[in-house]
Amino acid sequence: MTETPLAEKPALLDQEALERMYGQMLSTALADQRAAAEAKAGRLMAAFYPVRGMEAVCAALGETMRSEDKMVSTYRNLGDALAKGMPLRSIMSELYGKIEGCSRGRGGPMHLQDQAVNFTTTTGVVGSGMQIAAGLGIAEQLSSQGNAVVVTFGDGATSIGAFHEGMNFVALWQLPVVIVCQNNQWGEHTAIKDYTAAPELAERAASYGMPAHKVDGFDPMACVEALQAALTRARAGEGPTFLEFKHYRLTGHTGTADFSYIPKEELAAAMKRDPAPTFRRWLLENGHLSEQQVSDVEARVRADVEDAFQYAANGTDPDQADIYEGVFLDEAIARSADGE
Repeated sequence: MTETPLAEKPALLDQEALERMYGQMLSTALADQRAAAEAKAGRLMAAFYPVRGMEAVCAALGETMRSEDKMVSTYRNLGDALAKGMPLRSIMSELYGKIEGCSRGRGGPMHLQDQAVNFTTTTGVVGSGMQIAAGLGIAEQLSSQGNAVVVTFGDGATSIGAFHEGMNFVALWQLPVVIVCQNNQWGEHTAIKDYTAAPELAERAASYGMPAHKVDGFDPMACVEALQAALTRARAGEGPTFLEFKHYRLTGHTGTADFSYIPKEELAAAMKRDPAPTFRRWLLENGHLSEQQVSDVEARVRADVEDAFQYAANGTDPDQADIYEGVFLDEAIARSADGE
């Protein structure tokens, strides 16, 4: 991967879009850090999967996807959910298991969804998102409405059989699917060099007969450019594109996991490109935003994150009497269906 310094690149977006991108990157980072802290303190009693290091790609998704586009994510989903327009209150309430959450507290961190914004589903089964995206891709192709489907997952998913089946299917049928691989260099606790003999994931993807590109996942402008091109292809009926966004996971596999196994020099080098602070410097040093504009974004984001966590912590616990609602068919509904 060739890394072009961010400062040398022209702004691809207007001032308002740059503010939105910085706001989303900061929201993702701050909410991520707060959720991890809450989990460690025992106040958030759920397995939370941090997205630190992925903020640039997520913000770029937020700027390039249309509201009509469908999205399939994985359990490391906070940035994706924000990118697709899910309210932070709804996300955090679901993490806390409250009925105000997007899945009424029944899904938890691994199962965020919001049909109102076409955040179609998240899955805790590694690699399974490709099959879901293929099905959605067929529906979009048949509808001829010019919408795209985006599926995201980590590098570890590329070792799963279901991923390869899905890749072959979307390529063969030329489905409008953009395949986003967040290559953070780690499959849970195993480095990429230790779990695959072919670590160049874009090269592997190209063998399925689709365009495949490696992108600097720490560079939000490079991410926007790659996603815009891939989404334009998909919407025009030109088939799928595989994008390998290469960055680095800046924390452990879960919010409470030890990550002392990560080489200190690798983590230190990656932290120098921490997406939100790096983007902040670029915005200011190149005159894209003023100090006041950046400060205004930061104040709003911090207030929104604080509000979302307070709202979630004070939310309503599910009633155990409703534990089977949506699981088993209600007897009255069943009798009505039988004509009684």
